Amino acid sequence: MNQKSKLLSIVSFIVIAVFLFGCVGMQVKPTEKNFKAPTITPDAMEVAHAFGYWYFSNKVEPTKGKPDNVGAPLDLAFTFNIENPNDYPILLEEIKFGVAFEEFDVNTVKSAAAQWIPAGKTNQITVHAHFDVRQTLLSLLVTGGFKLKEKNSNAWAQLEAWWTGIPEYAVPIHIKDGSAIIKADGLSKVVTFSAMFP
Repeated sequence: MNQKSKLLSIVSFIVIAVFLFGCVGMQVKPTEKNFKAPTITPDAMEVAHAFGYWYFSNKVEPTKGKPDNVGAPLDLAFTFNIENPNDYPILLEEIKFGVAFEEFDVNTVKSAAAQWIPAGKTNQITVHAHFDVRQTLLSLLVTGGFKLKEKNSNAWAQLEAWWTGIPEYAVPIHIKDGSAIIKADGLSKVVTFSAMFP
């Protein structure tokens, strides 16, 4: 390689290095003006675990342990897409939402499993919501009495319909009052969302 070729190679290397360094220096910084809210959309609802429908009052003597008011558990997994429209990464710090079976509010779910979403990309988050017959019975008795009367139903009939219908994906499940805290370099936004499954 002659002197001229060596010089050309060195100059080319320096030009490329300066260009790459300049691109790093030009990385967009978050500001109030350019911080766009991400889009949160439902992707799926899965019945992760279902154990039939049953309930035992504390008057029933258990085979082991102490008697208590206990009912069948139910675990639902909700998956959401979080699309980052910004030219810089954002942090999903927390996501929270209410769950309603049909029109009955039965639980509030929260996840603080933070994750970074790269610029212009879409991440997914799955949040598990745990229910059991006892806890849902108490929610129904406190908040759903009038709605049950309007439906000509009662708490036990409604619980059985849900615990047997949800594993078959036959019950409408609503995500209500959803909110997510999104951060970027000291800035913060609250994004709201709602959904219905199936």
